[in-house]
Amino acid sequence: MILPVSLTSCAAAALIAMWLMLRVSKLRIDCKILHGDGGNEALIRRMRAQSNFVENTPFVLLLIAGIELAGHGGHWLSIVAGIYLLARVAHAIGMDSSEGNKLRSGGVAITMFTLLGLAIYAVLIAAGVV
Repeated sequence: MILPVSLTSCAAAALIAMWLMLRVSKLRIDCKILHGDGGNEALIRRMRAQSNFVENTPFVLLLIAGIELAGHGGHWLSIVAGIYLLARVAHAIGMDSSEGNKLRSGGVAITMFTLLGLAIYAVLIAAGVV
């Protein structure tokens, strides 16, 4: 069985993860910080953006794959995945600022709602309700 939404989402997430790694690496090189964060606030923010992506994205991808495997995928699932991934990019860009901003808070909110919505839907599938 081919899982087009899952495969595309995983591929996009891998590219975003690489972009986040490159952002951290570039700042490390520019600031000559080989290990840790060197107390550099900008580096700390970029590292947290990368870590936050790695902390949340596997759950979203697993839920997408599970929903798709259960035969409940479709166009709506690819839209959810796309919005989630765009929100993670927005969050990372928002994390570059030391001030609170709409990109960061929007990315956080969309991440929470995506996780919650997909988790509820997965439970409903497992329970035979949908």
